[in-house]
Amino acid sequence: MAARPVSRMVRRVLRSSFRSCSSGAPVTQPRPGEPSQHAAEELSRRRQFLREHAAPFSAFLTDSFGRQHSYLRISLTEKCNLRCQYCMPEEGVPLTPKADLLTTEEILTLARLFVKEGVDKIRLTGGEPLIRPDVVDIVAQLHQLEGLRTIGVTTNGINLARLLPRLQKAGLSAINISLDTLVPAKFEFIVRRKGFHKVMEGIHKAIELGYNPVKVNCVVMRGLNEDELLNFVALTEGLPLDVRFIEYMPFDGNKWNFRKMVSYKEMLDTLRQQWPELEQLPEEESSTAKAFKIPGFRGQVSFITSMSEHFCGTCNRLRITADGNLKVCLFGNSEVSLRDHLRAGASEEELLRIIGAAVGRKKRQHAGMFSISQMKNRPMILIELFLMRQDSPPALLSFSSWDPLRVQGLRHRMSFSNQVATLWKGCWVPQTPPLAQWWLGSGSPQRHYSSHLDSDTNPKCLSPVSPAPAAHSGPLPTSDQLTHVDTEGRAAMVDVGQKPDTERVAVASAVVLLGPVAFKLVQENQLKKGDALVVAQLAGIQAAKLTSQLIPLCHHVALSHIQVRLELDSTRHAVVIQASCRAWGPTGVEMEALTSAAVAALTLYDMCKAVSRDIVLGEIKLISKTGGQRGDFHRT
Repeated sequence: MAARPVSRMVRRVLRSSFRSCSSGAPVTQPRPGEPSQHAAEELSRRRQFLREHAAPFSAFLTDSFGRQHSYLRISLTEKCNLRCQYCMPEEGVPLTPKADLLTTEEILTLARLFVKEGVDKIRLTGGEPLIRPDVVDIVAQLHQLEGLRTIGVTTNGINLARLLPRLQKAGLSAINISLDTLVPAKFEFIVRRKGFHKVMEGIHKAIELGYNPVKVNCVVMRGLNEDELLNFVALTEGLPLDVRFIEYMPFDGNKWNFRKMVSYKEMLDTLRQQWPELEQLPEEESSTAKAFKIPGFRGQVSFITSMSEHFCGTCNRLRITADGNLKVCLFGNSEVSLRDHLRAGASEEELLRIIGAAVGRKKRQHAGMFSISQMKNRPMILIELFLMRQDSPPALLSFSSWDPLRVQGLRHRMSFSNQVATLWKGCWVPQTPPLAQWWLGSGSPQRHYSSHLDSDTNPKCLSPVSPAPAAHSGPLPTSDQLTHVDTEGRAAMVDVGQKPDTERVAVASAVVLLGPVAFKLVQENQLKKGDALVVAQLAGIQAAKLTSQLIPLCHHVALSHIQVRLELDSTRHAVVIQASCRAWGPTGVEMEALTSAAVAALTLYDMCKAVSRDIVLGEIKLISKTGGQRGDFHRT
C-alpha cells in the first residue's frame, strides 16, 4: 500500500543531498537518522558537558511527586478562525475582554521567569496563535532567551504557509498542524468552516522549509473519521510526517460521549491488520505519545492516549491561558491568576512562590475519562487547541474532477474503508450539524438524530424531538395551468425576477420501512458501513443544497437553514425522516425539502441493502410550506 509520489517541488527539497558550511565548501549530508561522525562526537561532548555542569532544577517547578516541569504552553489568544466540534461549543464561547488578556510584554515577562527556572521548551497555542498580529515578534523575542531550546507552535494551518518563512527566520523550531480528515467536505463539516486546501498548503510549506518531522494532529471520533486511519498512515510512507492520533477528550461544550471515543488499542489493532510489521519506537522521556513506525516508511505514527492510558506519571507540562491563568493540569479545573499578581506589582520572588504553590498542589494523575466528562472545565478553545482550522472558501471544484484522495500532493493509494467517503465526495456540507447520539428517554432506548441542536432539551441528547401536530390551514390555492410549460407546450423555467423576496419555509417527510433485522442494526449502530443515521442526515443536507443541479427547472436557492432529523419507529421497524429548509427569496423551497427527505431515505436504503432488500421507501410528501404568494399550506 504505497503512498504516491509527492509534488516535484517537495521532492526536490527533500532529495537535496548537499548543504553549505561556513567556509563555503560543499559538505555531503548524512542519510536521515545517520549523523556524521563529527556531529555525533560533538553531540556526545555537549551532553557530557551538560551532565557535569547542570544546575539543580527549580524547586518551584517540581511538584510533590518529583515531576520537573520543563515544558510551558502559552495561549496567545482565545480567538480562532474555525469552530471545531470537539473544541468549541456550537454556540461559540464568551471571549475575555481585551484588557483582561495578557499583553505581549506580560507574556514575555512570564516566559523569561519560567525559562530562568528551568523551562527549556515553550509551545505557543490558542485559540489559533497565528491570528495574533505580533506572533512573529513574540517568537523572535523568545528565541533570545538563554536556555530555551525549543519554540513550537500548534496551529490549524490556515495561516501557516503565509507566515512560516518569517516564523522560521525568527526562531520557530517545531510545528504541530491540525488535520482530522483528508476529505475536503468532511473537513468543512468538522470545523464548521472552509479552509482544507490552506491547511494542505501549510503542510507542504513546512516540509519544503525542512521541518522534520512535521507533526499532524488528528482527533479520532467514532462515526466521523475513524475510517480514515489507514489513509493517514499511508501518507507517512513518502513524507516526513509524524501523524498523531489523539483520543477524543471531554471539555465543556463539546458534547463528549464515551461511544465517540476510539481507544488507542482499537486504533492500533486497525493499523496492525494492514501493516503487521508495525513496530513500536522507544518512548522519549516525558513524551505524551506512543510512537510506531512501519519499516521502510519515512515518517511515523503516534497515539496520544489521554483517556485510555494516561501519562500523568511523567507529565512535565504547565499551561498559561490567554487571560493569564496558570493551569497545572489540562483536565483540572483549578487555576491561579498570574496576570492579577503581575499587574499588582508582585516581585519575581512572589510570583515564584505563587507558581510553586500551584505546582505543589498538582495531583498524581487526572480523574479518569468518566469523571473528567462530568467535571466543570474550560472549553478547549479557552485553554489551548490540540487541533484547529478559516473563513475564506477554496475555489469550488468540479464534481467530475474532484478526487478527495488527491490532497494537493499528499497522495496515497488507499481506498476508503466504507461507503461514507463516497457520500462526502464532491459535496459541500453545512456548518453546524453535530454528531448522532443516543436518547435515553422513557421506555426502550431509541436513537434520534438531528442536524439542529435544541438547547432546551435534555443535555444528554441532541434534539430528542417529538413531531408536533401539524397546524391546519385552508387548501392551497392552485393554478389550472402548469407553470413550467410555455405557450407552445415546451418545458421552461419560471421567471421569478418580478416576485418579491419573502421568507420561505418548507417541511417534507419520508418513511423507510427497514424490517426487524436492519432496524435492530441501525438502532444499535452495528452496521458495517457505519452510522446509517449520521450518513443519511448528511446526505439529506447535501441534497437540499444541490437540488437545482438534480431537478432541471428548479431555481438555485441560497438556503439560510437546513434541518434534517431522523427518528426510529420501533412499532413499524421504520425510520421517519423530516427535512425543513428556509430561505429568503422570490421562490419557494419545497423542492429542496422534498429532495432532502428523499435522498436521506435513499441513503438509508444504500446503508442497509446488504442486510435486507425488503426495504420500502414511502410517504414522501410535503408537510407544510409558508411564504409564497399563493398562501401557506399545512397538511392536515
